[in-house]
Amino acid sequence: MTTSSASAVLETVEQETGPEPQWSVLWLHGLGADGHDFAPLVPELVRPGWPALRFVFPHAPVRAVTINNGVRMRAWYDIVGMDFPTRADSAGIEESIVQVEALIAREQARGIAADRLLLAGFSQGGAITLAAGLRRQVPLAGLIALSTYLPGAAQAKAHLAQAATAQPVFMAHGTGDPVIPLVHADQSARVLGELGFDVQWHRYPMAHQVCAEEIRDLGDWMARRFAL
Repeated sequence: MTTSSASAVLETVEQETGPEPQWSVLWLHGLGADGHDFAPLVPELVRPGWPALRFVFPHAPVRAVTINNGVRMRAWYDIVGMDFPTRADSAGIEESIVQVEALIAREQARGIAADRLLLAGFSQGGAITLAAGLRRQVPLAGLIALSTYLPGAAQAKAHLAQAATAQPVFMAHGTGDPVIPLVHADQSARVLGELGFDVQWHRYPMAHQVCAEEIRDLGDWMARRFAL
C-alpha cells in the first residue's frame, strides 16, 4: 500500500493487485473517515482470475460539518440539516465532483481508460459517486453506491448527461440503516432507473455498514464488468 499526493489531486491511499493494472477502482469513503477506511476490504473483494486492479482511496478534504456542531472532519460536503432533499451542501458537492474528475483524469494519464474505471463510494462518498456519475459525458465502467442516496434526486434529470446512463449501477443498503433511512436509498434507485440507468439494487438486514453477502454480490457484479 502506498500514499501519494500531487498538487492537482487529493491525497490517496493505493493498492495494486498485480503489475501494470488494467483497471482502476476509485473508492470514496464516508463522513469522518479517510482513504484507509475501505482499503482492508480489497483482499475480501478481489477474486482469482480478475485483471490487475489499482484501488485508489482518496482522503476527502477537512471541513466544518454543520450537523455535527461545526466540528471539522473529513467530508465530501457539508450536511446542513436533517431534511434529506435539502441537507447536502450543493457547493461542496460540486467541489467534490471536480476533485473526483481530477482523480479520474490522473488514472487516464496512467493508462486507464474511462471504460476501465469503476467509481465507488460509501455513504457521503456514495452520494458523490452518484452525483458525479450523472454528469459524466464519457461513461465509466460502472458506479458503486453503498449505504447512500442521490442528493437532489428530484432535480436529477436537469444534471443528467446524455451518455451517463450507459454506466451500470450497483446500489446496496441496510434495511435498518439509522443514518440514511432505506426509503431515501430506495427512492434514489427508482429515480436512477427512471432516468435510464441499469440499476442492480440490493437490500440487506444490516445498519449503516457493509456485510459479507453484500461484498459477495458486489464481487459478482464487478466480475461481469471485467468479462465484457
